Amino acid sequence: MNLNINAIKGQTFDAIVVGSGISGGWAAKELTEKGLKVLVLERGREIKHIEGYETAMKNPWEFDHRGRPTTMAAEEYWAGMRTGYTPNEEHRYLFENDKQNPYIEKKGGFDWIRAYHTGGKSLLWGRQTYRWNKEDFMANGKEGIAIDWPIRYEDLAPWYSYVEKFAGISGQREGLDVLPDSEFLPAMAMQAPEVHFKNKVLDKLGRPVTIGRVAHLTDPQPHHTKIGRSSCQFRNRCMRGCPYGGYFSSLSATLPCAAATGRMTMVHNAIVAEVLYDEKNAKAKGVRVIDQNTLESKEYFAKIIFLNAGAIGSTSILMNSGFANESDQLGRNIMDHHLGVGASATIDGFVEDYAFGSRPNGLYIPRFRNWGKDKRNYHRGFGYQGGASREGWGRGVGMEGFGADLKEQLTMPGQWTIGFGGFGEILPDPNNRFQLSKDKKDKWGLPVLEFEANLGDNENKMRIDMMNDAAEMLEAAGFKNINAYNNQNTHIGLGIHEMGTARMGSDKRNSVLNKNNQVWAAKNVFVTDGAGMVSASCVNPSLTYMALTARAADFAVSELKKKNL
Repeated sequence: MNLNINAIKGQTFDAIVVGSGISGGWAAKELTEKGLKVLVLERGREIKHIEGYETAMKNPWEFDHRGRPTTMAAEEYWAGMRTGYTPNEEHRYLFENDKQNPYIEKKGGFDWIRAYHTGGKSLLWGRQTYRWNKEDFMANGKEGIAIDWPIRYEDLAPWYSYVEKFAGISGQREGLDVLPDSEFLPAMAMQAPEVHFKNKVLDKLGRPVTIGRVAHLTDPQPHHTKIGRSSCQFRNRCMRGCPYGGYFSSLSATLPCAAATGRMTMVHNAIVAEVLYDEKNAKAKGVRVIDQNTLESKEYFAKIIFLNAGAIGSTSILMNSGFANESDQLGRNIMDHHLGVGASATIDGFVEDYAFGSRPNGLYIPRFRNWGKDKRNYHRGFGYQGGASREGWGRGVGMEGFGADLKEQLTMPGQWTIGFGGFGEILPDPNNRFQLSKDKKDKWGLPVLEFEANLGDNENKMRIDMMNDAAEMLEAAGFKNINAYNNQNTHIGLGIHEMGTARMGSDKRNSVLNKNNQVWAAKNVFVTDGAGMVSASCVNPSLTYMALTARAADFAVSELKKKNL
Protein backbone atom coordinates (compact mmCIF):
# COMPACT_ATOMS: atom_id res chain seq x y z
CA MET A 1 0.00 0.00 0.00
CA ASN A 2 2.78 2.45 0.88
CA LEU A 3 4.50 1.70 -2.43
CA ASN A 4 1.30 2.54 -4.30
CA ILE A 5 0.86 5.81 -2.41
CA ASN A 6 4.46 6.81 -3.14
CA ALA A 7 4.06 5.93 -6.80
CA ILE A 8 0.94 8.07 -7.10
CA LYS A 9 2.72 10.95 -5.36
CA GLY A 10 5.50 10.72 -7.93
CA GLN A 11 2.92 10.98 -10.68
CA THR A 12 1.00 13.90 -9.18
CA PHE A 13 1.60 17.55 -10.08
CA ASP A 14 -0.12 20.90 -9.79
CA ALA A 15 -0.44 21.13 -13.58
CA ILE A 16 0.11 18.99 -16.65
CA VAL A 17 1.04 20.54 -20.00
CA VAL A 18 0.60 18.34 -23.07
CA GLY A 19 3.00 19.36 -25.82
CA SER A 20 6.22 21.40 -25.81
CA GLY A 21 5.75 23.56 -28.91
CA ILE A 22 4.98 27.27 -29.09
CA SER A 23 1.89 27.26 -26.85
CA GLY A 24 3.05 24.38 -24.62
CA GLY A 25 6.32 26.15 -23.92
CA TRP A 26 4.46 29.28 -22.90
CA ALA A 27 2.13 27.30 -20.64
CA ALA A 28 5.13 25.65 -18.94
CA LYS A 29 6.92 28.98 -18.44
CA GLU A 30 3.93 30.85 -17.07
CA LEU A 31 2.67 28.12 -14.76
CA THR A 32 6.08 27.32 -13.25
CA GLU A 33 6.97 30.99 -12.79
CA LYS A 34 3.69 31.43 -10.93
CA GLY A 35 4.73 28.74 -8.46
CA LEU A 36 3.15 25.56 -9.81
CA LYS A 37 4.81 22.17 -10.02
CA VAL A 38 4.39 21.32 -13.71
CA LEU A 39 4.72 18.13 -15.74
CA VAL A 40 5.35 18.65 -19.47
CA LEU A 41 4.51 15.64 -21.63
CA GLU A 42 6.11 15.47 -25.09
CA ARG A 43 5.07 12.62 -27.37
CA GLY A 44 8.35 12.68 -29.29
CA ARG A 45 12.04 12.33 -28.57
CA GLU A 46 14.27 14.73 -26.70
CA ILE A 47 16.24 17.37 -28.60
CA LYS A 48 18.60 19.63 -26.70
CA HIS A 49 19.20 23.26 -27.61
CA ILE A 50 22.44 23.78 -29.57
CA GLU A 51 23.84 20.23 -29.49
CA GLY A 52 20.63 18.74 -30.83
CA TYR A 53 20.62 20.69 -34.10
CA GLU A 54 22.20 18.01 -36.25
CA THR A 55 22.59 19.97 -39.49
CA ALA A 56 22.81 23.59 -38.30
CA MET A 57 26.47 24.07 -39.19
CA LYS A 58 26.77 21.77 -42.22
CA ASN A 59 27.93 22.99 -45.62
CA PRO A 60 26.00 22.05 -48.79
CA TRP A 61 28.62 19.49 -49.87
CA GLU A 62 28.34 17.65 -46.54
CA PHE A 63 24.88 16.34 -47.40
CA ASP A 64 24.87 12.99 -49.22
CA HIS A 65 22.37 14.12 -51.81
CA ARG A 66 23.12 17.87 -51.68
CA GLY A 67 19.82 18.42 -49.87
CA ARG A 68 17.61 16.70 -52.42
CA PRO A 69 14.99 14.14 -51.33
CA THR A 70 15.63 10.48 -52.04
CA THR A 71 12.88 8.26 -53.46
CA MET A 72 12.51 6.58 -50.06
CA ALA A 73 12.20 9.92 -48.24
CA ALA A 74 9.54 11.09 -50.70
CA GLU A 75 7.51 7.96 -50.01
CA GLU A 76 7.85 8.10 -46.23
CA TYR A 77 7.19 11.85 -45.95
CA TRP A 78 4.38 11.85 -48.49
CA ALA A 79 2.34 14.65 -46.90
CA GLY A 80 5.42 16.75 -46.31
CA MET A 81 6.36 16.41 -49.98
CA ARG A 82 3.48 18.75 -50.79
CA THR A 83 5.04 21.56 -48.79
CA GLY A 84 8.44 21.29 -50.45
CA TYR A 85 10.09 21.18 -47.01
CA THR A 86 9.99 17.81 -45.31
CA PRO A 87 12.13 15.43 -47.41
CA ASN A 88 15.01 17.93 -47.65
CA GLU A 89 18.14 16.52 -46.00
CA GLU A 90 18.84 19.81 -44.22
CA HIS A 91 15.89 19.59 -41.85
CA ARG A 92 14.14 16.27 -42.43
CA TYR A 93 15.17 15.09 -38.96
CA LEU A 94 12.83 17.68 -37.42
CA PHE A 95 9.72 16.54 -39.32
CA GLU A 96 7.60 13.48 -38.60
CA ASN A 97 7.53 10.42 -40.85
CA ASP A 98 4.06 10.24 -42.43
CA LYS A 99 4.30 6.53 -43.23
CA GLN A 100 4.97 5.68 -39.58
CA ASN A 101 2.25 8.09 -38.42
CA PRO A 102 -0.56 7.49 -40.91
CA TYR A 103 -3.78 9.42 -41.38
CA ILE A 104 -6.57 9.10 -43.91
CA GLU A 105 -7.74 11.70 -46.43
CA LYS A 106 -11.32 10.55 -46.76
CA LYS A 107 -12.57 13.50 -48.80
CA GLY A 108 -10.48 16.27 -50.35
CA GLY A 109 -6.93 16.68 -49.09
CA PHE A 110 -5.31 17.78 -45.86
CA ASP A 111 -1.58 18.40 -45.40
CA TRP A 112 -0.94 17.46 -41.77
CA ILE A 113 2.65 18.48 -41.04
CA ARG A 114 3.97 17.26 -37.69
CA ALA A 115 7.10 17.58 -35.57
CA TYR A 116 7.24 15.23 -32.59
CA HIS A 117 10.20 16.24 -30.43
CA THR A 118 11.14 18.83 -27.82
CA GLY A 119 10.02 22.22 -29.08
CA GLY A 120 7.73 20.79 -31.75
CA LYS A 121 7.11 23.05 -34.73
CA SER A 122 8.58 26.04 -32.89
CA LEU A 123 11.87 24.83 -34.40
CA LEU A 124 10.37 24.93 -37.89
CA TRP A 125 7.90 27.82 -38.00
CA GLY A 126 8.25 30.73 -40.43
CA ARG A 127 8.60 33.13 -37.46
CA GLN A 128 6.29 35.71 -39.06
CA THR A 129 4.50 37.32 -36.11
CA TYR A 130 1.52 39.61 -36.52
CA ARG A 131 -1.20 40.80 -34.19
CA TRP A 132 -4.76 40.21 -35.27
CA ASN A 133 -6.75 43.42 -35.72
CA LYS A 134 -10.00 44.44 -34.04
CA GLU A 135 -12.14 43.40 -37.02
CA ASP A 136 -10.67 39.89 -36.97
CA PHE A 137 -12.41 39.24 -33.65
CA MET A 138 -15.72 40.74 -34.81
CA ALA A 139 -16.09 39.61 -38.45
CA ASN A 140 -17.94 36.35 -37.71
CA GLY A 141 -20.55 38.17 -35.63
CA LYS A 142 -20.99 40.98 -38.14
CA GLU A 143 -21.26 38.67 -41.14
CA GLY A 144 -23.33 35.93 -39.52
CA ILE A 145 -20.66 33.31 -40.17
CA ALA A 146 -20.19 30.42 -37.72
CA ILE A 147 -20.24 31.94 -34.18
CA ASP A 148 -18.89 35.15 -32.70
CA TRP A 149 -15.62 35.25 -30.81
CA PRO A 150 -16.22 35.42 -27.02
CA ILE A 151 -13.31 37.88 -26.69
CA ARG A 152 -12.19 41.05 -28.44
CA TYR A 153 -8.85 42.57 -29.43
CA GLU A 154 -8.81 44.62 -26.22
CA ASP A 155 -8.83 41.39 -24.18
CA LEU A 156 -5.62 40.24 -25.85
CA ALA A 157 -3.80 43.55 -26.38
CA PRO A 158 -1.92 43.54 -23.04
CA TRP A 159 -1.02 39.89 -23.53
CA TYR A 160 0.26 40.57 -27.04
CA SER A 161 2.60 43.15 -25.51
CA TYR A 162 3.64 40.76 -22.76
CA VAL A 163 4.64 37.89 -25.05
CA GLU A 164 6.20 40.17 -27.69
CA LYS A 165 8.64 41.71 -25.22
CA PHE A 166 9.80 38.29 -24.10
CA ALA A 167 9.95 36.65 -27.54
CA GLY A 168 11.60 39.58 -29.32
CA ILE A 169 9.84 40.79 -32.48
CA SER A 170 11.70 42.70 -35.20
CA GLY A 171 9.51 45.08 -37.19
CA GLN A 172 8.58 48.56 -38.33
CA ARG A 173 5.82 50.70 -36.81
CA GLU A 174 3.26 51.65 -39.46
CA GLY A 175 0.22 52.84 -37.49
CA LEU A 176 -2.21 50.71 -39.51
CA ASP A 177 -5.59 49.60 -38.17
CA VAL A 178 -5.50 46.53 -40.40
CA LEU A 179 -2.12 45.46 -38.98
CA PRO A 180 -1.67 46.68 -35.38
CA ASP A 181 1.88 47.47 -34.33
CA SER A 182 3.71 45.26 -31.86
CA GLU A 183 6.42 45.90 -29.28
CA PHE A 184 9.27 46.00 -31.76
CA LEU A 185 13.00 45.46 -31.85
CA PRO A 186 14.73 47.27 -34.77
CA ALA A 187 13.42 46.28 -38.19
CA MET A 188 15.48 44.37 -40.72
CA ALA A 189 16.46 46.41 -43.78
CA MET A 190 14.77 46.24 -47.17
CA GLN A 191 16.78 45.62 -50.34
CA ALA A 192 17.01 48.50 -52.82
CA PRO A 193 14.49 47.01 -55.31
CA GLU A 194 12.12 46.37 -52.40
CA VAL A 195 12.25 50.04 -51.36
CA HIS A 196 11.46 50.95 -54.99
CA PHE A 197 8.53 48.49 -54.97
CA LYS A 198 7.20 49.83 -51.67
CA ASN A 199 7.24 53.43 -52.89
CA LYS A 200 5.62 52.69 -56.25
CA VAL A 201 2.84 50.52 -54.81
CA LEU A 202 1.98 53.13 -52.19
CA ASP A 203 2.12 55.99 -54.68
CA LYS A 204 0.16 54.33 -57.51
CA LEU A 205 -2.19 51.96 -55.67
CA GLY A 206 -2.31 53.35 -52.13
CA ARG A 207 -1.29 50.02 -50.60
CA PRO A 208 1.25 50.01 -47.76
CA VAL A 209 4.19 47.60 -47.85
CA THR A 210 6.29 46.86 -44.77
CA ILE A 211 9.21 44.67 -43.80
CA GLY A 212 8.13 41.32 -42.36
CA ARG A 213 7.56 41.22 -38.61
CA VAL A 214 9.62 38.31 -37.35
CA ALA A 215 10.51 36.68 -34.03
CA HIS A 216 14.23 37.32 -34.55
CA LEU A 217 16.49 39.21 -32.17
CA THR A 218 17.99 42.24 -33.92
CA ASP A 219 18.89 43.97 -30.65
CA PRO A 220 18.86 41.44 -27.79
CA GLN A 221 17.71 42.81 -24.48
CA PRO A 222 19.09 41.71 -21.08
CA HIS A 223 16.25 39.24 -20.53
CA HIS A 224 17.14 37.60 -23.86
CA THR A 225 20.88 37.29 -23.23
CA LYS A 226 20.23 36.09 -19.67
CA ILE A 227 18.85 32.82 -21.04
CA GLY A 228 21.61 32.47 -23.66
CA ARG A 229 19.96 33.99 -26.72
CA SER A 230 21.90 36.24 -29.10
CA SER A 231 21.39 38.24 -32.28
CA CYS A 232 20.13 36.74 -35.51
CA GLN A 233 23.18 35.91 -37.66
CA PHE A 234 21.41 36.35 -41.04
CA ARG A 235 22.31 32.79 -42.05
CA ASN A 236 18.76 31.89 -43.12
CA ARG A 237 19.23 28.29 -42.01
CA CYS A 238 16.48 28.60 -39.42
CA MET A 239 14.69 25.34 -40.21
CA ARG A 240 17.79 23.40 -39.22
CA GLY A 241 17.51 24.78 -35.67
CA CYS A 242 19.30 27.91 -34.43
CA PRO A 243 22.22 27.31 -32.03
CA TYR A 244 22.44 31.08 -31.46
CA GLY A 245 18.86 31.34 -30.19
CA GLY A 246 18.47 34.17 -32.68
CA TYR A 247 14.85 33.29 -33.32
CA PHE A 248 12.21 32.47 -30.76
CA SER A 249 11.49 28.81 -30.05
CA SER A 250 10.27 27.07 -26.94
CA LEU A 251 13.56 25.14 -26.88
CA SER A 252 15.68 28.30 -26.69
CA ALA A 253 13.37 30.55 -24.66
CA THR A 254 10.28 29.44 -22.72
CA LEU A 255 11.35 25.91 -21.70
CA PRO A 256 14.71 27.09 -20.28
CA CYS A 257 12.82 29.65 -18.19
CA ALA A 258 10.47 26.95 -16.93
CA ALA A 259 13.39 24.66 -16.14
CA ALA A 260 15.20 27.45 -14.27
CA THR A 261 12.38 27.57 -11.70
CA GLY A 262 13.15 24.02 -10.62
CA ARG A 263 9.44 23.26 -10.85
CA MET A 264 9.28 21.65 -14.32
CA THR A 265 9.45 17.92 -14.95
CA MET A 266 9.57 16.84 -18.58
CA VAL A 267 8.81 13.38 -19.92
CA HIS A 268 9.54 12.48 -23.55
CA ASN A 269 8.11 9.70 -25.75
CA ALA A 270 4.86 10.16 -23.84
CA ILE A 271 1.80 9.93 -26.08
CA VAL A 272 -1.25 11.24 -24.24
CA ALA A 273 -4.08 8.86 -25.08
CA GLU A 274 -6.84 10.50 -23.06
CA VAL A 275 -7.77 12.92 -20.31
CA LEU A 276 -9.06 11.06 -17.24
CA TYR A 277 -12.48 12.48 -16.39
CA ASP A 278 -14.13 12.48 -12.97
CA GLU A 279 -17.80 12.50 -13.93
CA LYS A 280 -19.01 12.97 -10.35
CA ASN A 281 -17.11 16.24 -9.93
CA ALA A 282 -17.24 17.24 -13.61
CA LYS A 283 -13.48 17.69 -13.60
CA ALA A 284 -10.41 16.08 -15.10
CA LYS A 285 -8.13 14.29 -12.67
CA GLY A 286 -5.20 13.50 -14.95
CA VAL A 287 -4.11 11.87 -18.19
CA ARG A 288 -3.26 8.41 -19.45
CA VAL A 289 -0.01 8.16 -21.37
CA ILE A 290 1.43 5.50 -23.69
CA ASP A 291 5.21 5.25 -24.01
CA GLN A 292 5.84 5.41 -27.75
CA ASN A 293 8.74 2.95 -27.55
CA THR A 294 7.69 0.39 -24.90
CA LEU A 295 3.89 0.80 -25.27
CA GLU A 296 3.70 0.89 -21.46
CA SER A 297 0.66 2.74 -20.14
CA LYS A 298 0.92 5.17 -17.22
CA GLU A 299 -1.29 7.71 -15.50
CA TYR A 300 -0.39 11.18 -14.22
CA PHE A 301 -2.55 13.40 -12.04
CA ALA A 302 -2.93 17.16 -11.64
CA LYS A 303 -5.28 19.95 -10.57
CA ILE A 304 -5.25 21.59 -14.00
CA ILE A 305 -4.41 20.36 -17.50
CA PHE A 306 -3.28 22.42 -20.49
CA LEU A 307 -3.68 20.73 -23.87
CA ASN A 308 -1.13 22.19 -26.28
CA ALA A 309 -0.61 19.36 -28.75
CA GLY A 310 -1.71 21.41 -31.77
CA ALA A 311 -5.19 21.88 -33.23
CA ILE A 312 -5.43 18.28 -34.40
CA GLY A 313 -3.53 16.66 -31.52
CA SER A 314 -5.35 18.39 -28.66
CA THR A 315 -8.75 17.75 -30.22
CA SER A 316 -8.05 14.08 -30.90
CA ILE A 317 -7.12 13.67 -27.21
CA LEU A 318 -10.47 15.18 -26.23
CA MET A 319 -12.24 12.89 -28.71
CA ASN A 320 -10.58 9.84 -27.16
CA SER A 321 -11.55 11.11 -23.70
CA GLY A 322 -15.26 11.15 -24.45
CA PHE A 323 -16.53 14.07 -22.35
CA ALA A 324 -16.14 17.32 -24.31
CA ASN A 325 -18.40 17.03 -27.35
CA GLU A 326 -21.90 18.01 -26.25
CA SER A 327 -21.82 20.70 -28.95
CA ASP A 328 -20.82 18.27 -31.73
CA GLN A 329 -18.04 20.73 -32.63
CA LEU A 330 -14.98 18.63 -31.80
CA GLY A 331 -13.00 18.11 -34.99
CA ARG A 332 -15.11 20.52 -37.04
CA ASN A 333 -14.25 23.88 -38.63
CA ILE A 334 -10.68 23.05 -39.68
CA MET A 335 -9.11 26.28 -40.90
CA ASP A 336 -5.74 27.32 -42.28
CA HIS A 337 -4.50 29.89 -44.81
CA HIS A 338 -4.80 29.00 -48.45
CA LEU A 339 -1.59 29.42 -50.41
CA GLY A 340 -0.20 28.61 -53.85
CA VAL A 341 -1.33 31.82 -55.53
CA GLY A 342 0.53 35.03 -56.38
CA ALA A 343 2.97 36.40 -58.95
CA SER A 344 6.69 36.82 -59.69
CA ALA A 345 8.76 39.03 -61.98
CA THR A 346 12.26 40.03 -63.02
CA ILE A 347 13.81 43.41 -62.20
CA ASP A 348 16.00 45.44 -64.53
CA GLY A 349 18.78 47.57 -63.06
CA PHE A 350 19.97 47.81 -59.45
CA VAL A 351 23.21 46.12 -60.58
CA GLU A 352 25.25 48.03 -58.01
CA ASP A 353 22.94 47.02 -55.17
CA TYR A 354 23.69 43.92 -53.11
CA ALA A 355 22.06 42.05 -50.27
CA PHE A 356 23.61 41.90 -46.80
CA GLY A 357 23.89 38.32 -45.55
CA SER A 358 20.95 35.99 -46.01
CA ARG A 359 18.06 37.85 -44.45
CA PRO A 360 15.60 35.30 -42.96
CA ASN A 361 12.67 37.53 -43.79
CA GLY A 362 10.87 39.32 -46.61
CA LEU A 363 8.23 41.97 -47.20
CA TYR A 364 4.65 41.94 -45.97
CA ILE A 365 1.70 43.52 -47.79
CA PRO A 366 -1.26 43.86 -45.39
CA ARG A 367 -4.82 43.06 -46.34
CA PHE A 368 -6.57 45.68 -48.50
CA ARG A 369 -9.60 43.76 -49.86
CA ASN A 370 -12.93 44.00 -48.02
CA TRP A 371 -11.32 46.66 -45.88
CA GLY A 372 -12.66 50.20 -45.56
CA LYS A 373 -14.71 51.10 -48.63
CA ASP A 374 -13.48 48.15 -50.70
CA LYS A 375 -16.21 45.52 -51.19
CA ARG A 376 -15.75 42.25 -53.06
CA ASN A 377 -17.91 39.27 -54.00
CA TYR A 378 -16.44 37.21 -51.16
CA HIS A 379 -15.89 37.54 -47.40
CA ARG A 380 -12.61 38.52 -45.67
CA GLY A 381 -9.26 39.05 -47.37
CA PHE A 382 -5.61 38.18 -47.76
CA GLY A 383 -2.07 39.47 -47.27
CA TYR A 384 1.15 38.76 -49.15
CA GLN A 385 4.58 37.59 -48.13
CA GLY A 386 7.57 37.70 -50.46
CA GLY A 387 10.45 39.89 -51.55
CA ALA A 388 13.40 40.40 -53.88
CA SER A 389 16.65 38.49 -54.28
CA ARG A 390 19.56 38.26 -56.71
CA GLU A 391 20.23 35.11 -58.67
CA GLY A 392 23.29 33.18 -57.52
CA TRP A 393 25.60 30.68 -59.17
CA GLY A 394 22.74 28.18 -59.34
CA ARG A 395 21.40 30.08 -62.35
CA GLY A 396 24.15 28.35 -64.35
CA VAL A 397 22.06 25.17 -64.52
CA GLY A 398 20.71 25.10 -68.07
CA MET A 399 22.47 28.36 -68.94
CA GLU A 400 24.17 28.68 -72.33
CA GLY A 401 27.97 28.94 -72.46
CA PHE A 402 31.03 27.09 -71.18
CA GLY A 403 34.59 27.53 -70.05
CA ALA A 404 36.34 30.31 -68.19
CA ASP A 405 33.97 33.06 -69.32
CA LEU A 406 30.93 31.21 -67.98
CA LYS A 407 32.67 30.45 -64.68
CA GLU A 408 33.70 34.09 -64.29
CA GLN A 409 30.17 35.24 -65.01
CA LEU A 410 28.77 32.94 -62.34
CA THR A 411 31.05 34.39 -59.67
CA MET A 412 29.04 37.63 -59.94
CA PRO A 413 25.48 38.11 -58.65
CA GLY A 414 22.81 37.67 -61.31
CA GLN A 415 19.60 39.51 -62.04
CA TRP A 416 17.22 40.69 -59.36
CA THR A 417 13.91 38.81 -59.17
CA ILE A 418 10.87 39.38 -56.97
CA GLY A 419 7.81 37.37 -55.99
CA PHE A 420 4.82 37.43 -53.63
CA GLY A 421 2.57 34.64 -52.42
CA GLY A 422 -0.86 35.27 -50.96
CA PHE A 423 -2.07 34.12 -47.54
CA GLY A 424 -5.86 34.00 -47.73
CA GLU A 425 -8.34 33.55 -44.90
CA ILE A 426 -10.32 30.31 -44.87
CA LEU A 427 -13.80 30.58 -43.42
CA PRO A 428 -14.94 28.16 -40.70
CA ASP A 429 -17.01 25.36 -42.23
CA PRO A 430 -18.39 22.54 -40.04
CA ASN A 431 -17.98 20.13 -42.95
CA ASN A 432 -14.22 20.62 -42.94
CA ARG A 433 -13.45 18.19 -40.20
CA PHE A 434 -11.67 15.10 -38.93
CA GLN A 435 -13.01 12.11 -37.02
CA LEU A 436 -11.63 9.05 -35.29
CA SER A 437 -11.56 6.00 -37.54
CA LYS A 438 -13.95 3.29 -36.37
CA ASP A 439 -11.82 0.40 -37.57
CA LYS A 440 -8.22 1.51 -38.15
CA LYS A 441 -5.72 2.02 -35.35
CA ASP A 442 -2.09 3.12 -35.24
CA LYS A 443 0.73 1.10 -33.71
CA TRP A 444 -0.07 2.53 -30.26
CA GLY A 445 -3.65 1.29 -30.41
CA LEU A 446 -5.19 4.73 -30.96
CA PRO A 447 -7.72 5.43 -33.71
CA VAL A 448 -6.27 6.77 -36.95
CA LEU A 449 -7.67 10.17 -37.92
CA GLU A 450 -9.87 10.60 -41.01
CA PHE A 451 -9.99 14.02 -42.68
CA GLU A 452 -12.57 15.67 -44.89
CA ALA A 453 -11.40 19.12 -45.98
CA ASN A 454 -11.82 21.28 -49.07
CA LEU A 455 -11.48 24.93 -50.02
CA GLY A 456 -14.90 26.50 -50.46
CA ASP A 457 -16.48 28.83 -52.99
CA ASN A 458 -15.46 31.86 -50.92
CA GLU A 459 -11.77 30.90 -50.99
CA ASN A 460 -11.83 30.14 -54.72
CA LYS A 461 -13.34 33.54 -55.51
CA MET A 462 -10.72 35.21 -53.33
CA ARG A 463 -7.89 33.44 -55.16
CA ILE A 464 -8.70 35.27 -58.39
CA ASP A 465 -7.98 38.61 -56.70
CA MET A 466 -4.94 37.16 -54.93
CA MET A 467 -3.39 36.31 -58.30
CA ASN A 468 -4.43 39.42 -60.21
CA ASP A 469 -3.60 41.91 -57.45
CA ALA A 470 -0.09 40.48 -57.06
CA ALA A 471 0.53 40.92 -60.79
CA GLU A 472 -0.95 44.43 -60.67
CA MET A 473 1.50 45.53 -57.96
CA LEU A 474 4.52 44.13 -59.81
CA GLU A 475 3.38 45.93 -62.94
CA ALA A 476 2.90 49.19 -61.00
CA ALA A 477 6.54 48.91 -59.90
CA GLY A 478 7.67 48.60 -63.54
CA PHE A 479 8.97 45.05 -63.26
CA LYS A 480 9.20 42.69 -66.24
CA ASN A 481 8.28 39.12 -67.23
CA ILE A 482 5.40 38.98 -64.76
CA ASN A 483 4.18 35.46 -64.08
CA ALA A 484 0.87 35.18 -62.23
CA TYR A 485 -0.15 31.76 -60.91
CA ASN A 486 -3.00 30.00 -59.10
CA ASN A 487 -2.26 26.39 -58.12
CA GLN A 488 -5.59 24.58 -58.08
CA ASN A 489 -4.13 21.59 -56.21
CA THR A 490 -3.60 23.54 -52.98
CA HIS A 491 -4.89 21.73 -49.88
CA ILE A 492 -5.96 22.95 -46.48
CA GLY A 493 -2.97 22.40 -44.19
CA LEU A 494 -0.35 23.62 -46.65
CA GLY A 495 -0.05 26.85 -44.65
CA ILE A 496 0.79 24.70 -41.58
CA HIS A 497 -1.54 27.01 -39.64
CA GLU A 498 -4.20 24.47 -38.76
CA MET A 499 -6.88 26.06 -36.57
CA GLY A 500 -10.36 25.39 -35.27
CA THR A 501 -11.55 21.87 -34.23
CA ALA A 502 -12.35 22.85 -30.58
CA ARG A 503 -13.49 26.44 -30.84
CA MET A 504 -14.07 29.03 -28.15
CA GLY A 505 -17.54 30.50 -27.69
CA SER A 506 -20.11 32.02 -25.35
CA ASP A 507 -22.51 29.07 -25.38
CA LYS A 508 -21.62 25.47 -24.60
CA ARG A 509 -24.25 24.35 -27.09
CA ASN A 510 -22.15 25.49 -30.07
CA SER A 511 -18.56 25.60 -28.77
CA VAL A 512 -16.05 23.48 -26.88
CA LEU A 513 -14.25 26.17 -24.88
CA ASN A 514 -15.37 29.27 -23.01
CA LYS A 515 -13.81 32.75 -23.19
CA ASN A 516 -10.97 31.65 -20.89
CA ASN A 517 -10.05 28.62 -23.04
CA GLN A 518 -11.61 26.25 -20.52
CA VAL A 519 -13.42 23.13 -21.71
CA TRP A 520 -17.08 23.68 -20.86
CA ALA A 521 -17.44 20.13 -19.51
CA ALA A 522 -14.30 20.29 -17.34
CA LYS A 523 -13.27 23.75 -16.19
CA ASN A 524 -9.81 22.58 -15.10
CA VAL A 525 -8.89 21.62 -18.69
CA PHE A 526 -7.55 24.42 -20.90
CA VAL A 527 -6.85 24.32 -24.64
CA THR A 528 -4.74 27.27 -25.81
CA ASP A 529 -3.29 26.18 -29.14
CA GLY A 530 -4.83 26.55 -32.61
CA ALA A 531 -7.77 24.29 -31.73
CA GLY A 532 -9.60 27.12 -29.93
CA MET A 533 -9.61 29.57 -32.85
CA VAL A 534 -13.06 30.69 -34.00
CA SER A 535 -11.89 32.24 -37.26
CA ALA A 536 -8.55 32.36 -39.06
CA SER A 537 -7.73 35.98 -40.03
CA CYS A 538 -5.19 36.16 -42.88
CA VAL A 539 -2.07 36.70 -40.76
CA ASN A 540 0.12 34.08 -39.13
CA PRO A 541 -1.55 32.87 -35.90
CA SER A 542 1.33 31.84 -33.59
CA LEU A 543 1.58 35.19 -31.81
CA THR A 544 -2.12 34.92 -30.95
CA TYR A 545 -1.59 31.40 -29.53
CA MET A 546 1.17 32.79 -27.31
CA ALA A 547 -1.04 35.62 -26.04
CA LEU A 548 -4.02 33.31 -25.43
CA THR A 549 -1.80 30.88 -23.51
CA ALA A 550 -0.25 33.51 -21.25
CA ARG A 551 -3.72 34.94 -20.58
CA ALA A 552 -5.24 31.53 -19.78
CA ALA A 553 -2.34 30.56 -17.50
CA ASP A 554 -2.77 33.76 -15.52
CA PHE A 555 -6.50 33.04 -15.17
CA ALA A 556 -5.93 29.39 -14.23
CA VAL A 557 -3.52 30.20 -11.41
CA SER A 558 -5.88 32.90 -10.14
CA GLU A 559 -8.77 30.42 -10.09
CA LEU A 560 -6.62 27.81 -8.35
CA LYS A 561 -5.81 30.28 -5.59
CA LYS A 562 -9.53 31.00 -5.22
CA LYS A 563 -10.14 27.21 -5.04
CA ASN A 564 -12.45 27.42 -8.05
CA LEU A 565 -10.70 24.64 -9.96
